[in-house]
Amino acid sequence: MFGNKNKSTIDSLIGLSTTIEGDLHFKGGLRIDGHVKGNVIADPSQGSMLVVSERAKIDGEVRVAHLVVNGEINGPVYSGELLELQPKARITGDVYYKALEMHGGAVVSGKLTHDLIGEPVLKLAAPAKVATNT
Repeated sequence: MFGNKNKSTIDSLIGLSTTIEGDLHFKGGLRIDGHVKGNVIADPSQGSMLVVSERAKIDGEVRVAHLVVNGEINGPVYSGELLELQPKARITGDVYYKALEMHGGAVVSGKLTHDLIGEPVLKLAAPAKVATNT
């Protein structure tokens, strides 16, 4: 999307029957169909995309450039580029975004905050450490 093919490519998948306990750090594209009990944080140094499918659930903070939600997120959400809330999206927590697309049926229980005074959305709170393979 936005002319960069890498941003819309899904590199990793967390399957429907998978539960992850602990923080999840990723680069590129990730699709979650299962359950994550922890923070889901993309590497802020490059484009990223997260898809939270209809049956997926995240209990923790989410930080990503492009976020597509059709499942459930319980925690704050930071979307640095585009946040797409599909009809079955359920977010319980505050949402910080640069651009928002919200379909009928989507629910946000928390405050919606648009790009605060030009401050990059992904840097609104203390930056998270990103795991590297070194």
